Amino acid sequence: MVNVYLMPGMAANPSIFKNIKLPEENFNQHLLEWFVPAKNMTLDEYAKEMCTKIKETNVVLIGVSFGGILVQEMAKHIKVKKVIIISSVKTKYELPKRMRLAKYTKAYKLLPTGLVTNMEVLAKYAFGETVTKRLELYEEYLSVNDKYYIDWSLEQIINWNQEKYSPDLVHIHGDNDPVFPIKHIKDCIIVPKGTHIMVINRFKWFNEHLPQIILE
Repeated sequence: MVNVYLMPGMAANPSIFKNIKLPEENFNQHLLEWFVPAKNMTLDEYAKEMCTKIKETNVVLIGVSFGGILVQEMAKHIKVKKVIIISSVKTKYELPKRMRLAKYTKAYKLLPTGLVTNMEVLAKYAFGETVTKRLELYEEYLSVNDKYYIDWSLEQIINWNQEKYSPDLVHIHGDNDPVFPIKHIKDCIIVPKGTHIMVINRFKWFNEHLPQIILE
């Protein structure tokens, strides 16, 4: 039996995985969720703390977006069977130029994150989409609207310094991702017409392909 731990993206709760169904005869699914970091907590410290929630050995870690960065950091502290990232990045070089520029200008410190209680602003940060008709949908999926957590998350993404990634890492990415554009992404499984929220709206693709990807 393979234990699979699923980590949602920034500000999102585990309900983004509610339609991901792995065959129960082969897999145990476990959901991880964000907590508000302690003051001045590093990403490495956060990853170690998240690892304490893993109860088995040799697990599969799957992370979406910022959750994909986090599971890569977690894998530096525990023995894993496989790491799979979705709609995410493997190194700092895959971040879009505006994020890489923000690292040096510190422009991210000026972002209006105090507005994150506004669902439209939060959705823009987390999903890269402007919300109109789907506001109720986003309210279901986005629940971590603590200002310190959002500020901390943006800072960790922009200042992430990873230059090399494990050759065993599996990266699944949509070719229509507005947050991490495909033109910056290398060595990935491409989901046609996949956006940054494809784990929600293309769940059938994942249900069809994930079991084989995990077991390969």
